[in-house]
Amino acid sequence: MEEKSLAEIQREVDRYISQFKEGYFSPLAMLARMSEEVGELAREVNHTYGEKPKKTSEADNSIELELGDILFITICFANSLGINLTEAHDKVMHKFNTRDADRWTRIDTE
Repeated sequence: MEEKSLAEIQREVDRYISQFKEGYFSPLAMLARMSEEVGELAREVNHTYGEKPKKTSEADNSIELELGDILFITICFANSLGINLTEAHDKVMHKFNTRDADRWTRIDTE
């Protein structure tokens, strides 16, 4: 599968959403949806790495699919507010590379 840039992914999601009259949900509705998806991810992580095994009647979801759902709603949220996620990522990385430059123990590269 060919890798896509974040900008391409944002455009792909926008093309998908734009085909429906309803368009993007309101920011509050998207935040609620994102919270739901994070809860579903937590459940999958707990089933995989925690002490709570899945019931035989439960759907066979995966951490990968739940992360995909979170990515999709994040992109919808950004698109609806006109946020370029590549720029947002660059700003966050700048923050981490400056503010947190000495926060963690670096791996020695000799």
